[in-house]
Amino acid sequence: MSKSYRVAILGATGAVGTELIELLDRRNFPLAELKLLASPRSAGKTLPFKGEQLEVEAVSEEAFKGIDLVLASAGGSTSKAWAAKAVAAGAVVIDNSSAFRMDPTVPLVVPEVNPKAAADHRGIIANPNCTTILMAVAVWPLHQVQPVRRIVAATYQSASGAGARAMEEVKAQARAILAGETPTAEAFPYPLAFNLFPHNSALDERGYCEEEMKMVNETRKIFDAPEMQISATCVRVPVLRAHSESLNLEFSEPFDPDRARDILARSPGVRLVEDWQANYFPMPMEATGRDEVLVGRIRKDLSHPCGLELWLSGDQIRKGAALNAVQIAELLVKENWLQPATAAVSS
Repeated sequence: MSKSYRVAILGATGAVGTELIELLDRRNFPLAELKLLASPRSAGKTLPFKGEQLEVEAVSEEAFKGIDLVLASAGGSTSKAWAAKAVAAGAVVIDNSSAFRMDPTVPLVVPEVNPKAAADHRGIIANPNCTTILMAVAVWPLHQVQPVRRIVAATYQSASGAGARAMEEVKAQARAILAGETPTAEAFPYPLAFNLFPHNSALDERGYCEEEMKMVNETRKIFDAPEMQISATCVRVPVLRAHSESLNLEFSEPFDPDRARDILARSPGVRLVEDWQANYFPMPMEATGRDEVLVGRIRKDLSHPCGLELWLSGDQIRKGAALNAVQIAELLVKENWLQPATAAVSS
């Protein structure tokens, strides 16, 4: 006997929403039904799934009736407005927004790191921020061998982090600049094509932006390491898709780079990419569309005897968002942590 589930995607027409649709198909998630939900302005649109065209419905309380699982990727305000209603209707919500990540009653899950946390959900499971996920997948295997005392991260974040509209805007800006015209910016405060700037999220009184503090606070929660020292500088760069990160890790004792390489080469969700002779390491162009986080350029920190440096690139829409959510859903199914009465059973 096997179970299949009635799943709804909230925010189905966005960049992450369409990726969720593709992943549910490609990974053969056990679906009894797939319902696509979005704002009223997107209602009536159709999106392809398994050779058919599914119509997008406007989100409503009625839409959640009979749904077992909601994959939400429509922004924090939308999740705050609808997640509780979905749970009240009997669904489990895997939420990709920042709305519930730091709620102590809501698990914040990266399946390669803390899968057991998902079992403690009360109807909502939070998907971490994209930069946090990519960093966690790369750092956790090393942290298991020798605890990391301090992380200094610098991120190089693509336009995809702000959605499909931002990606199209960067293309338009590049065309304008090459034509000798003045580029315009709407998705970002400044033109991103042929440019870069510190992440445009709100700054706190210490001068750290929201994106940087997400990396700090979320990593501590996922690793269950509330005292871990973390500092991040997040930067928008003129790359369409896939984020990159430079990580400086400090341990209590020296960590041999070859040992780190061997560990990461065998770690789930990681692909080691290094060719020192060719000066070839992870690049966002090659990380785009891949499930794994590409990790390489692992070397000793010349300034600290217990320091280790590494570089990574990972698809922000894939593992940084949609894939992690689907992997959480697969975990719930595998471990029998998703057993609503509405689940369809077939032999």
